[in-house]
Amino acid sequence: MNRAYFRFYEELNDFLPPEKRKQTFEYYFELNPSVKDAVEAIGVPHTEIDLIIANGKSVSFDYLISDNDYISVYPVFESLDISDIIHLREKPLRECKFIADSHLGKLARYLRIFGFDTIYEKKIGAEKIIGIALKGKRTILTRSVSLLKNKKITHGYFIRSENPIEQIKQVIRQSDLYKLINPFTICPVCNGQLIEIQKSEIINIIPAQTALHHNQFKKCKSCQKIYWQGSHCSKINSLLNEILRNA
Repeated sequence: MNRAYFRFYEELNDFLPPEKRKQTFEYYFELNPSVKDAVEAIGVPHTEIDLIIANGKSVSFDYLISDNDYISVYPVFESLDISDIIHLREKPLRECKFIADSHLGKLARYLRIFGFDTIYEKKIGAEKIIGIALKGKRTILTRSVSLLKNKKITHGYFIRSENPIEQIKQVIRQSDLYKLINPFTICPVCNGQLIEIQKSEIINIIPAQTALHHNQFKKCKSCQKIYWQGSHCSKINSLLNEILRNA
């Protein structure tokens, strides 16, 4: 039985049992598995990894582990240039289009409200998620570690918190999206584009009190839903200000 020494850094420790976090530990193996197979056997999805150092040199996922290797594994660097070393993903998807799994409906809604193209369906299987992500060059957002271990996936995030507020903070922080926030431009219901519309065009289909107190309206080009600045906007703006303060 061969032995290598692994250490995982920063948020990658979230995937490890407590006794292996933030320290070097032994990993036993037979033959010569790839480092990608090893890290996923340990429990860390490859989509969360952007840099692997083996014996002082950066290596690709295809690197074959040998006896007594010392391996350091680092998380995704969206906002740090590591182009001079082996980058394990082609590049960040700077268009920032997402697809969220069926457990992340509230997160998908927040992302849309903040202006990020996000596909979400209440009932959607793993293969469909992967197909949509690959075809549309979307980042997968999920709380399923097993989904992110699928070898077809190139870009994906494991959403750590169950709290939607903390989830949206994580996505914006991890992808460094602060300067790309463009609130109230995407329909939170269907992900369609919102466009400004004159009150005179919709005066007969909005509530009388709404017409009396509001003059600015938007309409979804896809589902035709009408939006105006209701009481919920102050809550969204408060959350946005909190996120930007921590940028």
